[in-house]
Amino acid sequence: MNWLVDFFGDPANWSGPDGIPVRLAEHLQFSAIALLLAMLVALPLGLWIGHTGRGALLVVLSANAARALPTLGLLVLVVLLAGLGTDLPVLIPLVALAVPPILVNTYEGVRGVDPDLRDAAYGMGLRGGQVLGRVLVPVALPLILLGLRLAAIQVVATATVAAFVGLGGLGRYVVDGFATNDYPRTLAGAVLVALLALLVQLVFVLIQRLVVSPGVRRRNAVR
Repeated sequence: MNWLVDFFGDPANWSGPDGIPVRLAEHLQFSAIALLLAMLVALPLGLWIGHTGRGALLVVLSANAARALPTLGLLVLVVLLAGLGTDLPVLIPLVALAVPPILVNTYEGVRGVDPDLRDAAYGMGLRGGQVLGRVLVPVALPLILLGLRLAAIQVVATATVAAFVGLGGLGRYVVDGFATNDYPRTLAGAVLVALLALLVQLVFVLIQRLVVSPGVRRRNAVR
């Protein structure tokens, strides 16, 4: 514990290119871009598959791929193929890691909506896109947000691998600490990543309370 107090109490660790604010900003940048790209791919695809029922096999394959994805191995492969100099080597593995939970939960959320609600919406004269936007998505929102939360936490935790190929982020403290036997730095990096992951989870819990309607929350609580 004294190691952590000494590290976080040292002003040198809060300034300069290797300071905590800079490394945190780099980590957030990797994570936010990867999550945004994953959302652009997985959300529309999950909504479409869930609404139409076509392409469900892709969801199953995506879920299985997420369990078997060697993130560090994929990172090294991308570096060998594309080289360094950009954020691309770390973004590709992070996006590949984030897509499956978003896709699977979005699909399950839409497909799990009560068929009676669908029939009632069509009976009121709503069309396919209107049914999806006005009925299915609001009811499926808790599961969709769950997928986003899981993806965000995984990305934040895994973005530490950027340091293995010379990029920045909080992983620099872990990698550099191991390389120089500076264990307080290594431990501090791990603590910072864990705290950031917890903060991300808290943010998504607050978002869910704000955007999910009380009726849907009560319906899920009864279930």
